[in-house]
Amino acid sequence: MQRATTKLRALVKAGKFLDLPSAYDPISARLVESLGFKSVYNGGFVTGGSTTISEPLLTMNEQITVAGNMANAVNIPVIMDAGAGWGEPLHTMRTVRECVRAGIAGVHIEDQLFPKRAHYHTYVAHNIPINEFRDKIRLACEQRDKSDKDFVIIARSDACREQGFREAVKRVNLCADQGADMGLIFPRTPAETVKTPKACKIPMVYVQSRGNRDGRPLYSYRQLEDMGYAGCIDAILAIGVQFHFMRKALAEIKKTGDYTGMTPAEFVVARKQVEDLIGLEDYYRIERETVEKVYYKKAKKSR
Repeated sequence: MQRATTKLRALVKAGKFLDLPSAYDPISARLVESLGFKSVYNGGFVTGGSTTISEPLLTMNEQITVAGNMANAVNIPVIMDAGAGWGEPLHTMRTVRECVRAGIAGVHIEDQLFPKRAHYHTYVAHNIPINEFRDKIRLACEQRDKSDKDFVIIARSDACREQGFREAVKRVNLCADQGADMGLIFPRTPAETVKTPKACKIPMVYVQSRGNRDGRPLYSYRQLEDMGYAGCIDAILAIGVQFHFMRKALAEIKKTGDYTGMTPAEFVVARKQVEDLIGLEDYYRIERETVEKVYYKKAKKSR
């Protein structure tokens, strides 16, 4: 079976647009795969939110456990948010090694301060000096080449928020010289969004921050592809949709004692789809051929 890293490397090399909806557990990752997506994303926000730990407090093992469980449930590549690599260059090298061992296909590594502060979620960026970021990406790429050359390293700069667009582009291009495969910044305006793929040396990924409160623009995947982007991370989608609709369902049950958001027939279909997605039909077949064999013979005779 082809490794997930090799699949991801082939997609990047072929120039295939990476549509990366977020997921935070095996069933949501498998749902993404079942609908025809070629890759899936596990971000710090959805892991931090779904675990109620919050992204700034996540440890490396907590994040890799979630992304690794997703990777083991699907046959498409999982790209993970590796934050600031959980430390300095040496720690970032270990992060890459552990991700490869867990079956994760790629990561993005950022120029944020570590440990991250909760204020990160108020759009306050604490960027490390450019030379420190350069060294972190250089050594992450060295570790990639030792562990699995197909593993994908995305250099992420948050500098747009504080030092401006030019600084963010400068940082990504410096990382390209160190061996980064792709880049990611946070353009603040439509004009910066259009400029980004042209100004950067490596294929660029856009982060679709649905629900953001600082005015970052949102685009369709088609619009981003037309601008020259190599992919889009839909960072908040999974937890935002799940929270919104689950909250509505629970509120209705609390108020009325019943749930009418789906018809009984729709729930029958949904339940069966969950069973199919987790592979229960295969399990039934195996049991019929082994431990349930006698029961099914008796049932046939009694008909």
